[in-house]
Amino acid sequence: MITEIATMRLNDLEVEVIHKNIKNVHLSVYPPDGKVKVSAPVAMSSDTLRVFVISKLGWIKQQQAKLRAQQREAPREYIDRESHFVWGKRYLLKVEEKDAPPAVELKHSRMLLSVRPGTSPENKQAVVAAWYRNNLKQTIPPLIEQWQPRIGVLVQRFYVQRMKTKWGSCSFHSGTIRLNTELAKKPLACLEYIVVHEMTHLLEPTHNSRFIALMDQFMPKWRFYRDQLNRLPVRHEEWGY
Repeated sequence: MITEIATMRLNDLEVEVIHKNIKNVHLSVYPPDGKVKVSAPVAMSSDTLRVFVISKLGWIKQQQAKLRAQQREAPREYIDRESHFVWGKRYLLKVEEKDAPPAVELKHSRMLLSVRPGTSPENKQAVVAAWYRNNLKQTIPPLIEQWQPRIGVLVQRFYVQRMKTKWGSCSFHSGTIRLNTELAKKPLACLEYIVVHEMTHLLEPTHNSRFIALMDQFMPKWRFYRDQLNRLPVRHEEWGY
């Protein structure tokens, strides 16, 4: 439960502070412009929190620079010859209106979107989004099954959902992982990297030296896949907080 929301200023940096009934401090930098939020325990003093944020200034600036440099996809209108990506490959959209249930099909270098006559752009988007989500749901289980014995963990459940600020997340205690639907647009190797990343968090929940050592052991080229993913354009939208 949120008990208090305040703003902290450190020179030119504005930080939104949310005091909650939690045990640890959580620092986040949000796209597209790098807004900074901190969730802190109710009992933490403003001086202690200020020292914490100051200690993370270098990391905050680094994350803001990455976000501001990353390309944004143009807003999609779901019209003919519009570019859409599936597993890192570019397809040109072809919209076909027919009196039949909506469907998406890949044919050579085209993405065929079949919708009923008069379908709105918003409903076309919903059809394509559902298709991406189903693609992910079919692709993820074999990857989890492949990596479970290598990593030595058991994924109890996985979820696919739209996420604004992360490619994935995990719950250390419940053994579940969550993956961003946008990963269906990226190269398959990038999806595999995120799956391995989140599964490794089931061994080590933080990004400490042990986590890095485990990633080096399981996937020696993980930094290459991370950088590739971070260079690719991300979804355009009006970001709200």
